[in-house]
Amino acid sequence: MKLSHLLSSALALGVIATASTANAFCGFYVAKAGTDLFNESSKVALVRDGDRTVITMANDYQGDLTEFAMVIPVPTAITREQVHISDPALLKHLDAYTAPRLVEYFDKDPCSPQIMYKNMRMRGAVPAPVAEMMMTDRAESLGVTIEDEFTVGEYDIQLLSATQSDGLMTYLDENGYQVPEGANRILGSYIKQDMKFFIAKVNLEEQSKTGNEYLRPIAVAFESPKFMLPIRLGTLNARGDQDLFVYALTREGQVETTNYRTQKIPTGQELPVYIKDEFPDFYKSMYKTAAKRDGGHGVFMEYAWNMGWCDPCAADPLSREELQELGVFWLDQNGNETRKMRRPSPAQNVFVTRLHVRYDAKSFPEDLKFKTTGNTENYQGRYVLRHAFDGEMKCEAAKDYKAMVNERLDKEVKTLANLTDWDRKDIWDDIEDAGVGTKFEIKDKSDDRGPTWWKDMWGDK
Repeated sequence: MKLSHLLSSALALGVIATASTANAFCGFYVAKAGTDLFNESSKVALVRDGDRTVITMANDYQGDLTEFAMVIPVPTAITREQVHISDPALLKHLDAYTAPRLVEYFDKDPCSPQIMYKNMRMRGAVPAPVAEMMMTDRAESLGVTIEDEFTVGEYDIQLLSATQSDGLMTYLDENGYQVPEGANRILGSYIKQDMKFFIAKVNLEEQSKTGNEYLRPIAVAFESPKFMLPIRLGTLNARGDQDLFVYALTREGQVETTNYRTQKIPTGQELPVYIKDEFPDFYKSMYKTAAKRDGGHGVFMEYAWNMGWCDPCAADPLSREELQELGVFWLDQNGNETRKMRRPSPAQNVFVTRLHVRYDAKSFPEDLKFKTTGNTENYQGRYVLRHAFDGEMKCEAAKDYKAMVNERLDKEVKTLANLTDWDRKDIWDDIEDAGVGTKFEIKDKSDDRGPTWWKDMWGDK
């Protein structure tokens, strides 16, 4: 029996899908970058709590199954009861749930009264202090008080109080918030309790800075103080670089490697809208560029989030049963409390970290060693498309809006070129070929005066 793909797929010893609307980001998940984008890739779920570890290993072996063998290294003796054959759908689900994702937004009509006021405020037609006073006066006339305003990271925050729900509903509607049907009664109940309203929106400027037929997986459970993953023998019969995806499940927050630098994949960037149909090529090129800048290889965090929720969701969170099948053994410890809750959320004390490792024998001479950091900050590889308003625009603000969109597209092209090392001219050609997200033609006011005699003399030089 040949030791085929010792770790070209797992461990050894030695697009477009539509999902529901996002809550905080108000966008739509439109595509994901899963492990199927990468050849010679492997998926490993790594459950860890204290000294207890459960490793579930999938592989990408292709060929005669009689020629396949996989040697599984473990730090302690293993009995039959500690080995489990798992469902391959589990790792596929985990991959889909944690995959880097593409979301899109659509600009509103810049000539609507609400947007025109915002545009005036942004470009200085109304001095900022005056604009703030106008907004404050309008809020007070509706019985709404703006208690505080500030920016945290990529979020603009408002803290509101209100005296009646109708006024609060009107304020939210006038400021572009989509209030769901039936919210009036619920808002009224909160107002009676003298509760405040914490509202967050994404600050795009700040956000842009941040950045088959197969074998079933094998799961092994054991106890050891060593928190590691052996990868070295996986390079022996590999055809070049290997891509390893580690999904670490803990209740103590993010997981990082200790003997190699863990860095976060670039995220939050706005890209030209034609990338919607080119997302797989974009992500592969971006990852290759990021790895190249790190010496050709690296350990990249692509996702870190509490399993209790996601925003936006590339797939549904794993169920309690799926998590238990993967080895999350501590869920039952709070089972009684969970069942008492009105809306059970059995995965709230499960934190998943997705690490993408590209390696070869030379660049990764040691096996991977990990630690739980206790950092519960959420993170995801997320990329944004902003569609310009494409309806009729007849107002003074339209020209400023078009200029802003053209400037935004210039920045998006520069960002895309920087992330992928693609040539800017090629990107502009692709935009023209796709016929979407192109620049607006902005007519100069002098053109309205018709032909002039000097144009006939000198032309448009």
